[in-house]
Amino acid sequence: MAGQNIPRHGQLRRGIVLEYLTLGWNLVEGIVALASGTAAGSVALVGFGVDSLIEMGSGGILLWRLRSERRDRDVADLERRALRLVGISFLLLAGYVALDAITSLAARAAPEHSVPGISIAVLSLIIMPWLAYQKRQAAGSLNSGALHADSRQSSLCAYLSAILLGGLLLNAAFGWWWADSVAALLMVPLIAWEGVEAIQGKTGCQC
Repeated sequence: MAGQNIPRHGQLRRGIVLEYLTLGWNLVEGIVALASGTAAGSVALVGFGVDSLIEMGSGGILLWRLRSERRDRDVADLERRALRLVGISFLLLAGYVALDAITSLAARAAPEHSVPGISIAVLSLIIMPWLAYQKRQAAGSLNSGALHADSRQSSLCAYLSAILLGGLLLNAAFGWWWADSVAALLMVPLIAWEGVEAIQGKTGCQC
C-alpha cells in the first residue's frame, strides 16, 4: 500500500484532513436536507438531515482521537475510548433511523419530490464512498480500529443516500411510498451490529 511509506505523523495529518472534510460535508448535507425536507414536508429528507448531524458526532470523535495522538497522548487508551464513543454514535444512528422509518410508515409519509434533496443525495453517493475508502486506507496505515469504524459509518451514509433516492424513484414510478422506510428498517440491525462491534473493540479492521 502506497500510504505505508508515509511517516506516522503524515498519516495522522491525512486522517485529520479526512475528518475535517467529513465534518464539512456532513454539515452541508445536514443543513440542505433539513431545509429542503422542511420546505417539501418530507419526513425522509428531514430524517436524512438528522442522520448527517449524528454522523458528525463520529467525525468529531475521530478528530479528537487523531489530534490527541499528535499531542503524544497514549494511543491505546485513545483507541479504546474513541471506539466506544463511535459505537455509541452507531447505536444512536440505528435508533433514529428506526424511529424515523416507523414514524414515516405510520403516517404514510411519501418521500416528496425535492430537487435540492435529490441533489444532495446524489452528491452524497459520490462523496461518502470516496471518504470511506480513504479512511480505510488511513486506518490501515495507522492501525486504528476507531478510524476503520468511522469509515464504516461513512459507508452507511452512502447506503442511506441510496435508500433515499430509491424511495423517491419508486414512489414516483410505482407509488411505493413505503419503499424507503422499509429499506431503512432493514438496515437498522446492520447499523446496530456495527455499534455493538465497535463498543466491544471488534471492528473487522485487518490492520
